[in-house]
Amino acid sequence: MQAPPQKLTNAEVPLQILLFVDQRPKAKEQIQQIRRFLTDLRADYPFELQVIDVGEQPHLAEHFRLVATPALIKIHPDPRQTLTGTNLVAQLKNCWSRWQASVADFLENRAELEGSVLEETESPVSDQPPKISSIAHSSELLQLADQIFNLKKEKEDLQAQLQFKDQIISMLAHDLRNPLTAASIAIETLEMGHKAQEGQGYRLTPALTAQLLKHGRSQIRTIDRMITDILQAARGTSAELQILPQKLELGALCQTVLENLEERFHAKSQKVDADIPTDLPIVYADEERVRQVLTNILDNAAKYTPIEGTIHISMLHRTAQKVQISICDDGPGVPEENRERIFEDHFRLQRDQAQEGYGIGLSLCQRIVRAHYGQIWVDSVPNQGSCFHFTLPVYRSQR
Repeated sequence: MQAPPQKLTNAEVPLQILLFVDQRPKAKEQIQQIRRFLTDLRADYPFELQVIDVGEQPHLAEHFRLVATPALIKIHPDPRQTLTGTNLVAQLKNCWSRWQASVADFLENRAELEGSVLEETESPVSDQPPKISSIAHSSELLQLADQIFNLKKEKEDLQAQLQFKDQIISMLAHDLRNPLTAASIAIETLEMGHKAQEGQGYRLTPALTAQLLKHGRSQIRTIDRMITDILQAARGTSAELQILPQKLELGALCQTVLENLEERFHAKSQKVDADIPTDLPIVYADEERVRQVLTNILDNAAKYTPIEGTIHISMLHRTAQKVQISICDDGPGVPEENRERIFEDHFRLQRDQAQEGYGIGLSLCQRIVRAHYGQIWVDSVPNQGSCFHFTLPVYRSQR
């Protein structure tokens, strides 16, 4: 037969209970009923009770993972037990004897531990449970620690953004100089040719005039592309891309992009091998955004393809829903461990730290392709080149 629980003094109350309440008018009567019942129990069996208003200390409700109030939690002795619902008094009546038994077991175990330690060391052992107030304090410290962690993370993100913008300004000043200089030379030469027509210098042939105009337009497009990429990156990865899809002839757009980059390829005597089927279906995409993707990937291909190398571009009606575009170079390739990371914002390969660019082109490409519900990926063999692939949706008349 189990012995009745021993009478505890007010100085020794290992039974610790939290009562979580709220200020809802409907819960007021139920809370008063619970508090009256706890007061009656306390007259015969002391325990430590703390009433917590979840409106004033929501972090404690989160700490104990409460989903409803009012709620009773026995936090000591172990095991912790939580009671919730509209019949808390009935639940507590059923649990009360077990809670008392857990206190008896705790005191018995503590007495045995103290006895064994006294035999060995003649020093008393204190195994008093922590006070409820200290538990609440610890929870507040945890909340403050989380807030400090979040603030540190925000600070690191802001510092990274500031550092990135400083790099952008520095690289922008450097990289814009080349196309600006080239465009200026073309304009100045055209100006001299115009003066020549008035008898003040040499005349330009029609072919040379057309070439200079084409060169100037190409350099201005380069500047425009750089500024567009930078502005898009400055908006951050969370910014939503404005996609305005429409019927688009992908082959014609690709030919236009190749023509705009012709001087880029010519500067390194590179050959472009294009395989664009004449029966390629119409895609449903934003023309300017797709132009950005094609230009960025082809520009990268020109950068990494060696002098007199070859760049391959092909388009394939892969499924009834998708067209796949592949752009391949015969450059150094992408290390296997970096093939996923190259699409991250501002990520640059170690070998490219001294190269021009901002590390934002491929991340922009990924965001644009995903906004079209497509996929983008890279296949690469070290020292043999890389192939970048992406897909776009086929236009369907029922859209």
